[in-house]
Amino acid sequence: MKRLTDHLIVISFDCLSSLDFPAIKDMPNFKDLLVKGSHCPNVKSIYPSVTYPCHATIVTGNFPNKHGVINNTHLQPGSSSPDWYWHRHHVKGTTLYDEAKKAGMTTAALLWPVTAKAEIDYNMPEIFANRPWHHQIAVSLWNGSTSFQLEMNRRFGHIRNGLHQPQLDDFVLESAVETIRKKKPNLMLIHFTDLDSHRHYHGFSSEEARQALRRHDQRLGRITAALREAGIYENSTIVALGDHSALDESKAIKPNVLLKEEGLVSVNSQGRVTDWKVYCKSCDGSAYIYLKDPNDHQSLQKAEQILNKLQKDEKNGIERILTGKEAGERGADETCAFMIEASLGYYITEGIQGKYLDDITPEDVKTGKYTYASHGYSPEKPDYHTIFMAAGKGIKEGAVIPSMHLTDEGPTFARLLGLHLGDTDGEAVQDLFQL
Repeated sequence: MKRLTDHLIVISFDCLSSLDFPAIKDMPNFKDLLVKGSHCPNVKSIYPSVTYPCHATIVTGNFPNKHGVINNTHLQPGSSSPDWYWHRHHVKGTTLYDEAKKAGMTTAALLWPVTAKAEIDYNMPEIFANRPWHHQIAVSLWNGSTSFQLEMNRRFGHIRNGLHQPQLDDFVLESAVETIRKKKPNLMLIHFTDLDSHRHYHGFSSEEARQALRRHDQRLGRITAALREAGIYENSTIVALGDHSALDESKAIKPNVLLKEEGLVSVNSQGRVTDWKVYCKSCDGSAYIYLKDPNDHQSLQKAEQILNKLQKDEKNGIERILTGKEAGERGADETCAFMIEASLGYYITEGIQGKYLDDITPEDVKTGKYTYASHGYSPEKPDYHTIFMAAGKGIKEGAVIPSMHLTDEGPTFARLLGLHLGDTDGEAVQDLFQL
């Protein structure tokens, strides 16, 4: 297959929404990308529309139940901080960076989800120190490219302030610029979370979110400038995209409270889960309801009765209940017993103490108990799409794609690099290409 570009730079602006398009189209660097290239202002995300499944979809072209990353975090009832799907081995099948590496291309990834221990030449994976005895730098070094990360930390580590934003993205930006200048990778994946973080803790349309968008415009400009400085701009393709949108919320619902009251979840004197028959695993705007024993029909029936009763009163915040089969048909984890969708203004947590329904207060958000905006909702919700923009070698100028799906992005990237991802759920968007 003919290769259309020499260098593909994919920049994920986490939580970039279609609703942001009127603002960013007039920002200098986003505007330059839009004028020189093509875009789709209406990209449908996956279910559940959370970061790790989305980013696994972007590099595989498949739905979560096919690539295996069905949530951000694992099902670990009783854990106050469940482990995330950090590692490459969680992704079933091949990925864009695997195929690029096989083809002899140089690859780089900066905080791209689900890349820990991946075969990437310059890899700074997104992974957290999730145990009291872990240290963040050691965890990152162990799971990525050791010498590369040591060098980036030596040069730019002073910028970072833990996981706080915008410092974390500023550190990622400087590392990306340096990597472009010195390494000139054929494929580079960059993940920025500034916008997502500020939407969680200040709200979708907050001034903090608007400032994050302006910072993202500046970051895009710095990356474009780095390609010019490296002498590879004319042979490069720049992609800027989002993974999902977000919705504001004012109420948090806790189905595990009711499951506990019905004897389906057991807790100790400290309120920690010790055993369970049915458990609600949050995806924020939606949630999986899992059955510990698939043959426990009595618990299944009990859980169904609880959910049906909740859905009858709209004040309970349950918009829809799917069976596991129906969840699978939408690309989610078909092994769940049920999947529930939160109504507008609500999101779902794994909380097990107190009442079923909590009003979200400023103190809750300040302490990190709850947030003001979330994702994970059904991609069928109105005004809940994301954006795709591309410019440079191999991309038409001025094409507007009315709509596409997140699963189409991986095959599109593969086509640009002359690669193939195999039998994917999505398809390459042919109207983007300058053949």
